Amino acid sequence: MFLFLLNVFLILWPSGSIDSPKAIDKIYIRVNQIGYLPGESKTAIAFSHTKIKESFHLVSEDDESIITTIKPRFSNLESWGTFEYYYKIDFSQVESPGKYFLQGEKTNTESPRFSISSNAYQQLSQKLLGFMRQQRCGYNPFLDVVCHKKDGRSMYGPMPDSSFVDVSGGWHDAGDQLKYLITGSYATAHMLMAFELFPDKFGDEVNALGQPFSNGIPDVLDEAKWGLDWIHKLHPSPTQLIHQIADDRDHKGWKMPDNDHSDYGWGPNSYRVAYFATGEPQGLKEYKSEATGLANLAGRSAAAMALASRIWKEHLNDTIFADKCLKAARSLYQLGRAKEGFQQGNSYGAPYRYTEETWTDDMEWGAAELYKTTGKKSYLEEAKHYARMTNTVSWMNLDSAAHYQYYPFINLGHFSLYDVVEKDFQDTLAAYYRNGIEYTCKKAKTNHYGIGIPFIWCSNNLLTSLITQVILYEKMTSDTSYYQFMLEQRDWLFGRNPWGTSMFTGIPVNGEYPLDVHTSIWALTKQEVPGGLVDGPVFFSIYKSLKGLCLLNPDEFADVQNKYVVYHDDIGDYSTNEPTMDGTAGAIIMMAHWGSDLK
Repeated sequence: MFLFLLNVFLILWPSGSIDSPKAIDKIYIRVNQIGYLPGESKTAIAFSHTKIKESFHLVSEDDESIITTIKPRFSNLESWGTFEYYYKIDFSQVESPGKYFLQGEKTNTESPRFSISSNAYQQLSQKLLGFMRQQRCGYNPFLDVVCHKKDGRSMYGPMPDSSFVDVSGGWHDAGDQLKYLITGSYATAHMLMAFELFPDKFGDEVNALGQPFSNGIPDVLDEAKWGLDWIHKLHPSPTQLIHQIADDRDHKGWKMPDNDHSDYGWGPNSYRVAYFATGEPQGLKEYKSEATGLANLAGRSAAAMALASRIWKEHLNDTIFADKCLKAARSLYQLGRAKEGFQQGNSYGAPYRYTEETWTDDMEWGAAELYKTTGKKSYLEEAKHYARMTNTVSWMNLDSAAHYQYYPFINLGHFSLYDVVEKDFQDTLAAYYRNGIEYTCKKAKTNHYGIGIPFIWCSNNLLTSLITQVILYEKMTSDTSYYQFMLEQRDWLFGRNPWGTSMFTGIPVNGEYPLDVHTSIWALTKQEVPGGLVDGPVFFSIYKSLKGLCLLNPDEFADVQNKYVVYHDDIGDYSTNEPTMDGTAGAIIMMAHWGSDLK
């Protein structure tokens, strides 16, 4: 992630938005701009500095006819500090497909347009895959260039430092051009699980290189294979695993990936450092990572490989690649068994890094997927062992956490294991999921939007993971108790939030979405890349504490900012407005769940 920029003001630029003049009588209406499925709950939020003394029409965009009139319901929950009066507008009774907007009966205040349709979420997972292709390192189909051909030169490996190792490929992490196995392994495995869950919801629009020619393979598998091929390179032997390419020496301003002027000691646009996972603290300067092992990386990489082995054998009839992946899955898992513990990301001159501290969840996931693929009983017993160790450990039952401390942000191992264990253990696994959901539900009852996450860095990743956990919990148990809660989390992501913005670039078309994003592509070319999930709102205290952060343009959301949680659509705010690779990949199960079949 673009943790900080060395060439921008190393000062804290206060958001002038907090004390902006108030539009006393203005009414703000927040809706899910994508829309709603016909049979589900449909609500909007209205707020103002003064009491709202009118009802709202639901109007058809086609002929501007009034479908129904709704009296808003006042919310007496605690405010976040800017507005005093909040109301809920419930139009759940309307199920007829169409395009609509809400309109104040007296003031004529209008909401953004939205749809009610069973196809409201069709093709959105495909858009997310488009963003993933734009993040590719090596051949980048969005730019039609080849970048970082000289990745990389080894550090901490079994060979002499600076030895060449071929680690080309993979994905750039975010607006920067680092590559991490921490995030790449999760992105790969998540996409593979998405395909297993929803095989009919992914199209075939591109070939393996991401070019606009179909190849008979669902695009989600083409993208996952880009990650699989890279992980194979990072695991050149049973005892070796490379976990990171480049470091914060990358952060020297905007640059195109094929003209990377960062210098790692071999000249600009040349070799980049490749860090081997050792299970011990690492760092080439004063900032050292913490590490106790490497099972986090090995376990979820094994999960990705075991998933791939099944899919390539059963769906693509490619036994050669399936066997290659299964062999890698076994050796990766054994590497995790031999070196239990976690490996974190490395920094160089910056105090920020990925501070992952969990690993039993990854080993559970790897063992569960290996059992499903091989039927070997020892994997099942080990998966259950790691599941008990993991229990409810998660960010979900906490009010704060360090950056990527509990990663991945959802434990997919509990879900993977569920359908191969006895009823009592299924109940245990479901209870683990329910524990986190319940805690976030309690938090949600304290605010007008029904949001249950802490607004730490990458809050949108937390939110998509929470939504995914509810989806998977429902699949496990058929318990729909949290369905309304889940919809409120989803609707926040698409505009039912204080800023009225979607949190995905280019979604919806013609809507309010992140535009001035913290990426070189936008900074240098002004090209939009649809489908990227941005980091999302953060606590105001976090925003004020980060180095090298400044707003470069007037805050378009000045009137609705508050001193609790902030979001800026500004290229200078890397904490809220940077699209991330793993965050985008981590939203694909969620998108596919609501999407329509494409086959």
